[in-house]
Amino acid sequence: TAVVLRPLALLIMRINEDTLLEGEKVVLVPYNADHVPRYHQWMCSPELQKLTASEPLTLEQEHDMQRSWREDDDKCTFIILDKQKWADPSIPEQECMVGDVNIFLTDPSDPSLAELEIMIAVPCYRGKGLGKEVTRMMMYYGRTKLMIKDHLFLFEVKIGLDNKITIAMFKKFHFQELSISEVFREVTLGVTVNEALQKHVFGNMDFMLQREYGKARDIRQAPFTPLSL
Repeated sequence: TAVVLRPLALLIMRINEDTLLEGEKVVLVPYNADHVPRYHQWMCSPELQKLTASEPLTLEQEHDMQRSWREDDDKCTFIILDKQKWADPSIPEQECMVGDVNIFLTDPSDPSLAELEIMIAVPCYRGKGLGKEVTRMMMYYGRTKLMIKDHLFLFEVKIGLDNKITIAMFKKFHFQELSISEVFREVTLGVTVNEALQKHVFGNMDFMLQREYGKARDIRQAPFTPLSL
């Protein structure tokens, strides 16, 4: 699923280098080299290649892609983690991964155009509300951190015509049909969000917390020392 943002200000794409976003079901963390092997396993799946219109890459190429997404000024990427698993320090972070979400500028010469992609890669996590929560979190993060707050902005999402569940989800966010492409078998939905509509699109976002990823990761990886009696 691809969502296009047309903000009225420059996007600060590397603002999430040390950002952790915590929701009720998910934790979003920057895409690191440690995540690449698991991500590469996902993208070897013909199903995911089809859903994301991606070509298979070697592990080395996947590492190059990760560095590009992490270091380039025109990309902002998070890995989606299962919050319940991530809360258990005995489970490696890579085993908590369930998908990814990223915003990137599609045309470096036009900073007013960006694209948001969300992927729940692990099948058993689909249909459980994770995509909805990640969408709210990423739209809100883009609205409050990457754009001028006082202006209108437009979200567009392109979804395969057969993906009825995702279409219904975005319509709950007040997206409306803009166009249909029979050639690409996809529908384009869009919503323009102003201050009046913002509360209806995002709802109450008090559940979302922002922390420093490095500190949270270090605390999680610290060895457990039992209390002495």
